[in-house]
Amino acid sequence: MRVALATLPADSDRENEDFAAAAPGAAVLLDGAGVGGAETGCTHGVAWFSGTLGGLLLRSISAHPAQSLADCLADAIRLVRSLHEDSCDLAYRASPTSTVVTARFNGEALEYLVLGDSSLLLANKNGSASVVTDRRLDEVGKRLRGPVDALPTGSPEHSAALAGYRDALTGLRNRLGGFWIAGPDPRAAEHALTGTVPLDSLASVTLLSDGATRLIDRFELADWQEALGVLGSAGPGELIRQVREAEAGDPDGRRWPRGKARDDATALHWVLR
Repeated sequence: MRVALATLPADSDRENEDFAAAAPGAAVLLDGAGVGGAETGCTHGVAWFSGTLGGLLLRSISAHPAQSLADCLADAIRLVRSLHEDSCDLAYRASPTSTVVTARFNGEALEYLVLGDSSLLLANKNGSASVVTDRRLDEVGKRLRGPVDALPTGSPEHSAALAGYRDALTGLRNRLGGFWIAGPDPRAAEHALTGTVPLDSLASVTLLSDGATRLIDRFELADWQEALGVLGSAGPGELIRQVREAEAGDPDGRRWPRGKARDDATALHWVLR
């Protein structure tokens, strides 16, 4: 296997809340989420949560190949909870959370799990591509974000509307009719999207945070095949550079309404041999 990884924080003076890593035959990517700098009830922070959960998950899926990815995720969530439940208020409604994408070799198949709005991009040897994305957050968001998208990104009015939107989303987190994401409750792992793909059908596997997929699914400046072309020829750093270039050309969100002018962006491109 050959892995290329690139990641950039939304701003150079802010902590990157994405996390990605690979081990022989396995890879993980997490996109940590708080509530826009608001109180989370956790003294450690969102980046600590996503990085700690990601490291423990990678260890679990590598060490326990007979255990399902969902069970490995549930175990990792329990372990992270045990590390800070005595010092942090994990019952607080805005405690740190994270999306999760993970993939693992298992015999002749690639197993995958997707929870939250990060994506898994599968390139097939026949030239086709497929993407697995958990759209439940997007579906909930579309019902709530009209007032946010109507305002210039970064304006005081936009910031106030965004705070109300995020608060409403928090109330729908990890419940039926809402969306599912990794947080303090290991039961969220039961709601992840999972599946298997024959290994001999695949050319590459790419794990992407939603900050890296903006070029395709929000800005619509490329399709998934074109993204694969960039990843294969120039690497994930070039894909993120193009995202940043598009963001810089629309700083107020007039062309592409969005909650953040820039977002943490991470791509892990795994070429299979």
